Amino acid sequence: MSPIRTSPPPLDATELTVWVLDSPKELRVLRAGLIAALNEHALSSWDALADIPDRMVLVATELATNAIKHGIPPTIVRLLRTRDQFVLDVADHDLKTFPELADTRPLNAGGRGLHLAQAFALVVGWYATDTTKHIWAAFPLAP
Repeated sequence: MSPIRTSPPPLDATELTVWVLDSPKELRVLRAGLIAALNEHALSSWDALADIPDRMVLVATELATNAIKHGIPPTIVRLLRTRDQFVLDVADHDLKTFPELADTRPLNAGGRGLHLAQAFALVVGWYATDTTKHIWAAFPLAP
């Protein structure tokens, strides 16, 4: 696995939808809302997206779960879109820890979601602002 890129998501990405999560119970709302947003903002038919929505829902769930469990609330999940990509951006308010791939951490310390994100996304990156730490993953608009 390659290291996680340190950069913001593509600069031309436009925000489509935002979810603010405070607990794991809200992950169901995130998954349903993400499916609806992907359906609404896809360039082609839902069938043409193939497994992209499934991959995005899995990555969004993993990254949001890690942020809820290990970060400082609230967790903010944004769906962005460029001309040819969807981008998931997951933020929490813990600026003292940074994303690490699980192979550098103890087994029970989490971090497996980053491996999933790297396996299913085109690219994964992270960045921090003055108040939030973000992990993002980009997916193609079509297979």
